[in-house]
Amino acid sequence: MISKKIITLLTLIVFLTTSFMVVVPSGYCITIQEEREMAKEFMLMVQTRFPLIRDPIIVDYVNRVGNRIMKAVPPQPFEYQFYVLQEDVYNAFATPAGHIFFNSGLFAALESEEELAGIIGHEIAHVTCRHISERIDRSKIINVATLAGMVAGVLLGVGGAGAAASAITMGSVAAGQSAVLAYSRQNETQADQLGLEYLTRAGYSGEGLLTSLKKIRSKQWFGSKDIPTYLTTHPASEDRMIYIDNWLHQRQGRKEATRPEVGGFDLAHTRLVALYTDEKTALTHFRLELEKKPDDPLSHYGYALVLTRIDKWHDAIEHMKLAIEGNAMATHMLIDLGTIYFHDGQYEKAKEVLLAGISEQNPEGRLYLGRTQMELGQMAKAKQTFKNLVQDNEHYTLAYYYLGESNGRTGEMFGAHYNLGVYYLQKRDLKNADFHLKRAIQLAGNEAQKTLVKDQLKFLNFSAKNKN
Repeated sequence: MISKKIITLLTLIVFLTTSFMVVVPSGYCITIQEEREMAKEFMLMVQTRFPLIRDPIIVDYVNRVGNRIMKAVPPQPFEYQFYVLQEDVYNAFATPAGHIFFNSGLFAALESEEELAGIIGHEIAHVTCRHISERIDRSKIINVATLAGMVAGVLLGVGGAGAAASAITMGSVAAGQSAVLAYSRQNETQADQLGLEYLTRAGYSGEGLLTSLKKIRSKQWFGSKDIPTYLTTHPASEDRMIYIDNWLHQRQGRKEATRPEVGGFDLAHTRLVALYTDEKTALTHFRLELEKKPDDPLSHYGYALVLTRIDKWHDAIEHMKLAIEGNAMATHMLIDLGTIYFHDGQYEKAKEVLLAGISEQNPEGRLYLGRTQMELGQMAKAKQTFKNLVQDNEHYTLAYYYLGESNGRTGEMFGAHYNLGVYYLQKRDLKNADFHLKRAIQLAGNEAQKTLVKDQLKFLNFSAKNKN
């Protein structure tokens, strides 16, 4: 017999990886403020347990698409934010207070901004009616910190199990989910309808939701264990896709005119496939692309990026140059070329190219400029570059490592241990983080420095308590 605790957990898994219920309840047990608090706890869990992709080109693009759709949504009590997880499982989900996550595996499977927008619009629709509050009310769990911890653990378990098996395989937990999800298919259709309204108001055709679901559906293999995660948690039955298709046809004569896309899908998608998917698969993909389109700048760009993953720096330089020749305005490619020059030991060329393409919006370029300055013996300039970088990008982990290293080389030992402590903490290496932060507090020269370290130690203790 299945225990009540297991039933409750499965219910929470279903809800908090998909935010399903569409009918707005008449009253809520969870307030707006409580939902915000739960979201804060949840995001702390995500930062300590999940591999978030922080690539500025990818993250900026996804947020531009999400924010465009949000302009078509009625005023909301939350500031919506959009994230990409480095996880091959086909999934996307919404969490408390407007945090929407998109797995890299699902992003890689899509082929257009319309498809990406379709799924994002669907997730937004789940959040706008505050379905989380209703499900929490039904679950009878009041402690938001405990619930957030459970949710993070559940998501990590589902993602990890799926990734270990294959990019589109779910484990036994998914089988339990599917039984609970049976009652929600009609509600999913209602969520599709609301999402489609948002999409058409935002200037998208809405067809991307249908084509993306068909694409994900085509990945389904025989057997209950081979169902893509997104279909397990977001049932894409034939009836549902027929409904979307009919809705689109009915709107053809009166839908709002489509507008130009925000732009950047091909670039973000190329970068994601090249840098954040399986290495061998990415190599094969871009080799085939170059065979079909030998003069295509993006194919050369993607292939160059994959080559950096196997340390073929000289070949990567040649392909990146070809990409730049075909797209002279792409300053981000200059950053990538400068980075490749750095790894190839050509520091003067790296510095020249990085300075030509540097921008505040590209932390990686600034990081490699600092590293290049270090290699050229310009330690004071390097330290200032890293200092400015962490001030502008507090979650850019590698910057703390090199700031700590540059502090150490110039004899500033408090800064060296403090920044290395932050680096290891963000890397979830709690043992090394503890060592460096405790050394930093011993070296602190004033109360302000002590306060900085104490704040990081609090986060360290929180991470240690929720590690398992």
